[in-house]
Amino acid sequence: MSKIIASAVFRASNKIVGEAEQFLNKAIAEKGQDFGFEFPDTGYHLPMYFSMTGIAIKTLGEMRQSIALAKTHLHSEPDESIYKPYLGEALDAGMATLYAEEVLMALRYIYKMEPYYDKEMDFTYNGFITDTILRDLGFQLVDGSMPGFAAIIGAAESEERAVKIVMELQQRNVLTFLSGHNEKGDSVTKQLHRKGVQMGWETRIVPLGPETEHTIYALNWAARSALTFGGIKGGDFKKVLKYNQNRVFAFALALGPMDDLKWATGAGAINMGFPAICDTDVPEIRPRGVCTYEHVVKELDQDKLIQTCIEVRGVKLTMEKPPIPVAFGQAFEGERIRKEDTFIEAGGNKTPAFELIRTKEMNEVENGKVEIVGLTDKTREIIEKGGALPLGIVVDVAGRKMQPDFEPVIERKLHDYINAAQGIWHMGQRDIIWLRISNNAHRDGFNLEHIGVILQNMVLSKFPAIVDKAQVTLYVDEAQVNTLLEDARKIYMERNDRIANMKDETTDTFYSCLLCQSFAPNHLCVVSPERLGLCGAVSWLDAKAAFEIDPTGGNQPVPKGKTLDEVNGRWEGVDKYLWAQSHQTLETFSAYSIMTNPMTSCGCFECIVAVVPEANGFMIVDRGFTGMTPIGMKFSSLAGTVGGGAQTPGFLGIGKYFITSRKFLTADGGFPRIVWMPKSLKQFLGDKLYERAKEVGFPDLPDQIADETIATESEELVAHLTKVNHPALSMPSII
Repeated sequence: MSKIIASAVFRASNKIVGEAEQFLNKAIAEKGQDFGFEFPDTGYHLPMYFSMTGIAIKTLGEMRQSIALAKTHLHSEPDESIYKPYLGEALDAGMATLYAEEVLMALRYIYKMEPYYDKEMDFTYNGFITDTILRDLGFQLVDGSMPGFAAIIGAAESEERAVKIVMELQQRNVLTFLSGHNEKGDSVTKQLHRKGVQMGWETRIVPLGPETEHTIYALNWAARSALTFGGIKGGDFKKVLKYNQNRVFAFALALGPMDDLKWATGAGAINMGFPAICDTDVPEIRPRGVCTYEHVVKELDQDKLIQTCIEVRGVKLTMEKPPIPVAFGQAFEGERIRKEDTFIEAGGNKTPAFELIRTKEMNEVENGKVEIVGLTDKTREIIEKGGALPLGIVVDVAGRKMQPDFEPVIERKLHDYINAAQGIWHMGQRDIIWLRISNNAHRDGFNLEHIGVILQNMVLSKFPAIVDKAQVTLYVDEAQVNTLLEDARKIYMERNDRIANMKDETTDTFYSCLLCQSFAPNHLCVVSPERLGLCGAVSWLDAKAAFEIDPTGGNQPVPKGKTLDEVNGRWEGVDKYLWAQSHQTLETFSAYSIMTNPMTSCGCFECIVAVVPEANGFMIVDRGFTGMTPIGMKFSSLAGTVGGGAQTPGFLGIGKYFITSRKFLTADGGFPRIVWMPKSLKQFLGDKLYERAKEVGFPDLPDQIADETIATESEELVAHLTKVNHPALSMPSII
């Protein structure tokens, strides 16, 4: 261990622990030691401390425990003449730094100093990263579409360099956190702001705060991933650290001169297996050990900086860029294009627009062909000068294994592919799309034809096992678009009817989804026609198509075999598969029950169902709801009960659309048992709730289901259910 680095870590850790203790004493004196605190929307209180100790810090007085632990990890700066192995002591001091930084940020929240607001920029930093965001990103983390995250600390040598660094990470789909500043007070956040770069979760560029200490938000977010997805209990610190080393692909990128606190925070990150890459001439720590590869590495060649980061952390990248004149990557999917920044737009109730995938015979498709049809003097003028354009996007595909059932699977992906282009914005599906091409993209040479180039290239590259040929036709004449739109709507309706008629009983083969095993090793979803994956992103058709694309991938056929329990939903073939793929930890599960051997969860579920014994029914809460529920737990706390690949009777993670499925928890009473859900979830499900209610013989049920405006406590809930004569009260006891 470099003595230079170790000395810096020792100095900074002692200083920041002292500062945290002083601030804590001030807060206790002013507010009392029983003053309660938790970071927003998390069930883990002080996440770093909890992950290491298993102790939930809920008051100012209890925060002293974190400071006390930090003090045990401190070391004095070594004498100039003494040389010894410093790695262990420096790593200890790094953890002390993280504990102190976490306490400091908690106190700043108490004093309304977080999230930090910069008056000069008129910009509010993100601050603490919530459990909701962690779970929202869960599926992207486990399926590899977001291969890792970078924590950038400091400032680049120029604004142009800052943009280039961040864009390189965006194009690789790496989530980027920003914190800290240089000796002049400049930072990557300020540099990007001056260049007009969009920042936020939508673009995967997330400014946490202006100080180095704000890096703790990224690190305790990583620590929570072990608890959330890995099913590791708080306090099992060795497993938490190993989990981060092996499964969370993160690295720190320190830009500009290093100071003591940057070294100390970096030492804390190294404990978690996250290496530090610097763009200045610093001492290096090359031997393997705590990190998978090197610990501290310098890369002075700015053009090689990001590639070095990727190599040192071992991030696995899968990136295909179509031949278009703008950057391309999933990080651009959340990019917003305002009206004043728009060159061309289509749809959005301004013009008729739609998109459609059609299966054709091999001789009917000219592979690679992209054609614009319907050019008139009017449409040519719009394409050249900008404006609102009618647009029909038709992608004709052919393949020996292509099936009409796969059309909606591919069609849903068109949104992602178009949005991945920088400066292009797409919203909606089918006949409710809205597309914009920005002025900047137009100036870079992007034109309407490039939409077709993107789709042709991506459909072929993403579905190589089922699509052998693809061509794209863009229709721009309004009369022609309207005619084709009516034909497209007939196809949409035929698909809906075909999928609606698929039943679990008439299907011999289900499919597994093993994607989340990269984070939750013993969890798997079994996906049936009437039960989608708990993340909401994988339907039976999606899984079937994925298997055709990659027969050795994360979606595998599961023959049902002999029916063991028709009511609960148990089959011999499913149990056999479950036992093998859960590494002999799960013998059986019930597809239609929350009480008897329910299906396990990873952590990226859209909703949690929980039994409310007093109400004899189910409450359902989605991860976007941060308020209190009638069982006295918020979503973030409930999630800690459900995730990690364990069966928990009475609690279940599900996808939103399973709520209106014919098979929703039928073994335990099903749909009529629903007694509470957030108002926003009701609105999201909309007419589907009423349709399902009519099917089960309780047409008024959606209006009888309570929400947060009616009840947040069990007593209030029961009173409401009694008043409206909810059917759950007269059903057999669920316990």
